[in-house]
Amino acid sequence: MIVSIDPATGTELARRAPQSPEEVDRILDAAVTAQAVWRRRETTDRTPLLREIARVLREGRDTYAALITAEMGKPITEARAEIEKCALTCEYYAEHAPEQLADRPVASGATESAVVHDPLGVVLAVMPWNYPFWQFFRFAAPALAAGNGTLLKHANNVPQCAIAVEEVVRRAGAPEGLCRTLLIEVDQVAGLIADPRVAAVTLTGSTEVGAIVAAQAASALKKQVLELGGSDPFIVLADADIAAAATTAVKARYTNAGQSCVNAKRFIVEDSVADAFVAAFTAAAASLRTGDPADPDTEIGPLARAGLRDTLHDQVRRTVDAGATLVLGGEIPGGPGCAYPPTVLDHVRPGMAAFDEETFGPVAAITRVADADEAIALANRTEYGLGAALWTGDLDRARHLTRVIDAGAVFVNGMVASDPRLPFGGIKKSGYGRELGAEGIREFVNTKTVWIGPAA
Repeated sequence: MIVSIDPATGTELARRAPQSPEEVDRILDAAVTAQAVWRRRETTDRTPLLREIARVLREGRDTYAALITAEMGKPITEARAEIEKCALTCEYYAEHAPEQLADRPVASGATESAVVHDPLGVVLAVMPWNYPFWQFFRFAAPALAAGNGTLLKHANNVPQCAIAVEEVVRRAGAPEGLCRTLLIEVDQVAGLIADPRVAAVTLTGSTEVGAIVAAQAASALKKQVLELGGSDPFIVLADADIAAAATTAVKARYTNAGQSCVNAKRFIVEDSVADAFVAAFTAAAASLRTGDPADPDTEIGPLARAGLRDTLHDQVRRTVDAGATLVLGGEIPGGPGCAYPPTVLDHVRPGMAAFDEETFGPVAAITRVADADEAIALANRTEYGLGAALWTGDLDRARHLTRVIDAGAVFVNGMVASDPRLPFGGIKKSGYGRELGAEGIREFVNTKTVWIGPAA
């Protein structure tokens, strides 16, 4: 059974039986049929669907946000912002997809040559629970604009969000079957990837699951995009604006209760300003309002599942046992649900759990370094490479340092965030391929060379 549980209270919200193999087969057939027609439309005839999706999202914002909050515990204010970001992304591709997918003529003498972009077909999206709407629409908006169909296999703790996503696209007027949700168990995904009706796969999730999906897709010789784990560094050099860095660092770490691949996780701070940074950061973290995620004043909601909280607490315990200092939090509160307090660990070093592992929750690990060279070396001392933040008052030095930080994105004097205008993705064990921007819309297309000689 696929079960939805409120992580704030532990109350069961919904229970659904997985779809039968026969129903899944019908959905696949319908998706292939719908996409075969959809791909023949001009890009400018496809993009109005995206504008209508944006309208439907905004019209139902409060309802959809409440579903997010109920199923995975995101504070309602953040959930509403997630819906708005989905709408903005749909509007971005509605405006820019035609130019991003336009044929590119190539000068070739007497012949006519061009590079064109054709859709691949039906793309399977295996998505996580932490941004139940955003993770799907940041993939689906460019994929649909490019002429693909989509199948969503969502995390099984957010089935109501998964169903709502399909309803949004249907209400917006998408052709029947073009965008469907599959309510299936995890062990059925391998068969879907192998199915010839699925042309490509995109996954957002853990590095461990990414390796499994990558192997399955590779064995079927299918294109894949993987957005996986992260242990993003937030580097604070001595010449940074410490007050601004600390304020932004708290948001970068504790947004969505720290349950994001691009949350800042390791705070690498020069010794000469470390005391000031830790004091400001800890004071701001301690002031965060925790509680009922349905309350608009709540800033930190529960973790999405009890197992996630247990894993996080074990990482905190092992880090403290290894010699780190527990400055704030670090204790599981009593009562129902999966709450965990904002936690700060100081004097964290390589070899400790909070430095070496991805901490998926409201725990900040602070590491003190002698200088910028050591800061960059430790920032790169990770198997991940998703995002990084660099804080310094010397922008010339910043431009140099951004080129030696191993990450898919580096933000200077700001926090890492996704933006539909910019490509998003990682290197190393954070995955490969890109979402968003012009690069994202071209991931699931056939970049085709067309050469036309003189007529006989």
